[in-house]
Amino acid sequence: MNAEHNSNHLKRDIGFITALSIVIGTVIGSGVFMKPGEVLASSGNAKMALFAWLLGGLITLASGLTVAEVGAQIPKTGGLYIYLEETYGKFWGYLCGWVQTVVYGPAVIAALGLYLGSLIVHLFGLDESWLKGIGIGFVVLLMLVNITGTKYGGWVQNISTAAKLIPIVLIIIFGLWKGEQSIFTPGAFEPEEFSFGAAVLATLFAYDGWILVGSVAGEMKNPTRLLPKVIFIGLAGVTVVYLLVNMALLYVLPAEDIVKLGENAASTAATTLFGDFGGILITIGIIISIFGCLNGKMMAFPRIPYAMAKNGQLPFSKGLGKVHPKFHTPYVSIISQAAIATVFMLISDPNRLSDISVFSIYLFYIFAFFAVFTLRRRNSGKERPYSVPLYPLVPLVAIVGSIYIIVSMLRHDPVGGLGAIFIMVIGLPVYYFLKRRATDQV
Repeated sequence: MNAEHNSNHLKRDIGFITALSIVIGTVIGSGVFMKPGEVLASSGNAKMALFAWLLGGLITLASGLTVAEVGAQIPKTGGLYIYLEETYGKFWGYLCGWVQTVVYGPAVIAALGLYLGSLIVHLFGLDESWLKGIGIGFVVLLMLVNITGTKYGGWVQNISTAAKLIPIVLIIIFGLWKGEQSIFTPGAFEPEEFSFGAAVLATLFAYDGWILVGSVAGEMKNPTRLLPKVIFIGLAGVTVVYLLVNMALLYVLPAEDIVKLGENAASTAATTLFGDFGGILITIGIIISIFGCLNGKMMAFPRIPYAMAKNGQLPFSKGLGKVHPKFHTPYVSIISQAAIATVFMLISDPNRLSDISVFSIYLFYIFAFFAVFTLRRRNSGKERPYSVPLYPLVPLVAIVGSIYIIVSMLRHDPVGGLGAIFIMVIGLPVYYFLKRRATDQV
């Protein structure tokens, strides 16, 4: 009886340092380097840009603390997809998985590929016409790496995790030390369209990845004590780092230059601080960081359609659920995510894709935040392994912040937002068709 009981529970061996590294490692990726220009352009000045980064961090912190309670009660593999399925039923789990499969995952992969293309073009002084081809090349390369085996993808991840910290630390230290610009002097640029909501939306791409924090709650040694501490320290630390990076950039480059340079602002600031050779080294560090971030997405996102395919919840499930006979990886799902991402890269730009990805996933994050209230009613009287602090204030902050982001996206880019909703709606007839076919086959 004890053996059976133990086999049904995850081993609790994750301590503070490991949990904290999961928080920081999954959140810090490309956005800290790619988004300062977009945030500044949308917010209109340095003060509002820094406030947007702060507000994005607070929304993320409230979100992480809230979802952690859900994750502690549903310690199963699958993250958001499983949380919604366990709380609301298979339909909502399916719809979440569908959007992650056809919008969120591919859009994030496409945005990262295009950001890499932009950095490479800037580094080697290539014509802009090379950008999309280089981006697609990176996606195809990492598709092949991850088909070959997770061991090789893991090597890339370990190297890039260490590499990402080097340019961040150097830009912060030397930017704040040697920068001569006045941060709060109004810039000479005029924003094309002032939208503070769009600025916050852009920051949330940089904070994305926090959902993985709650998924390891069931494996922590003492989640009641450890989880809120790790989330608070980790996400608060990331917020401070993002604020410092942006302050350093503003000290080194005029605000209008950061806007014009866009995703190349960090590499240009590095050249200003360290000279041509030093700037090249820092730029390479940024490229490695984003390369690793893209690799992590290529490892993780295909597991969602693979899991859904094993349950017969997607068209062509038989193919999407295949495992490579030699490499033992879900190679068809990996190829499918790369293929959709390639289409996105050909028809859109990275900033718009990143906004669409955040918008599409926050549609379902809201349901995860409401799940805290649902599960508390459902499990009334039962002991919880972890409870969100300052309940119900923190979940309400997460919910209100998410609604603000969704409304801002629909105002800022109605075509992109409604397009994501349209793709979600397409999933409805697919769901009922597959459900009916499964019933007929019984």
